[in-house]
Amino acid sequence: MEKPDFSEIKGRTGALIKERFIDRLGKRRIRFFISAGVCLVLFFVLYGITVKLSESLDEQNMSARWAADGGYAQISCFFSSNAEISAEKIEELEHTLDSALLEVSIENEDADGNNADRRLFVYAYSADGVVEIESEHGKLKAKALGVGGDFFLFHRLKLKNGSFFSGNDVMQDFCIIDEDAAWQLFGSSDVVGQMVTVGGTPHIVSGVIERAEDKLSKAAGLSETLVYVSYESLSNYGTNNGINHYEICMPNPVSNYAYNLVKDKLKIDDKYIEIIENSGRFSLIKRIEIIKSFFVRSMNGKGIIYPYWENVARGYEDIIAFLTVMAFLFIAYAVIIYVWLVIYLWRNKGYTMGDVFSGIKGMIEDARDKRYQKAYNASKKEKGEEL
Repeated sequence: MEKPDFSEIKGRTGALIKERFIDRLGKRRIRFFISAGVCLVLFFVLYGITVKLSESLDEQNMSARWAADGGYAQISCFFSSNAEISAEKIEELEHTLDSALLEVSIENEDADGNNADRRLFVYAYSADGVVEIESEHGKLKAKALGVGGDFFLFHRLKLKNGSFFSGNDVMQDFCIIDEDAAWQLFGSSDVVGQMVTVGGTPHIVSGVIERAEDKLSKAAGLSETLVYVSYESLSNYGTNNGINHYEICMPNPVSNYAYNLVKDKLKIDDKYIEIIENSGRFSLIKRIEIIKSFFVRSMNGKGIIYPYWENVARGYEDIIAFLTVMAFLFIAYAVIIYVWLVIYLWRNKGYTMGDVFSGIKGMIEDARDKRYQKAYNASKKEKGEEL
């Protein structure tokens, strides 16, 4: 086999690119080209950060935890004091929603038509208030959250020790305190199972939690001790400001089905309620809506006091909206620069379409020659001949 003369392969591709593009652009335009590339990278970095931030809010992703295969939505409702929501009305709503789902043949079955272990939907509600809590070693007056339903299924607080209780338990004499309250009441954080009194009535400490210490959580309302008790305990032994929050994770066979069903069955005037579909609140469309209403979205004329987790979520919405604006400014700059460079190169191309086709042909020939050279070298090596 005669050795081909590879010295004739002159790197036509690189020469063509340098001659037709780099030399014609000049240093100034090349700097613009590089800056646009940096902006393109920054766009992907910032957009990735916004996705990561939205996924980090565990309390906004209940539907994904409940049904990993989709088909569920998490709906949150926030009430003003004029809405006059009671535990009885929440129970009535539960039965109404259950009947409404059965009417449209949405039943608790798995893909094979068998009864699934999970419930058809889960819900929770809470009320703000104040309680006086006392132990043998100390006492304090603290903000309290009276919870009902599966509150701790939606809000997976960070337990230092112990366990959560359910608002559906027969016995409602449990409470959860944070580390600060544990030290004030007992001088220790290892107090699970200890007895305290709430409004003079005995309760068992079922768990001790670590309070979030980040700046946003503190600003949202977690800057001081918060005690979790059942809604029944808050109503009977503390100061109950009324139910101001209800949330449900339920089937959502088509877009906005769950949202519209909850809104319809609650039958509350819009001026006393705000309803949010958490499972889609950080989508690109929602971000654009936030950006458009950025300077007025904090105005609230409904008399609604948001719980701390909603305040945190709204803070994240603002951060994510800002990062989204920055990301799209970067991508807009990159697109404008690249379009401008393409137009410039086309207007000052100094070559015909025939030259372009010749360049493409040269690139193909380069690739073919390189493959042939690789095969030739492999053949020589296999035969033990000198390359």
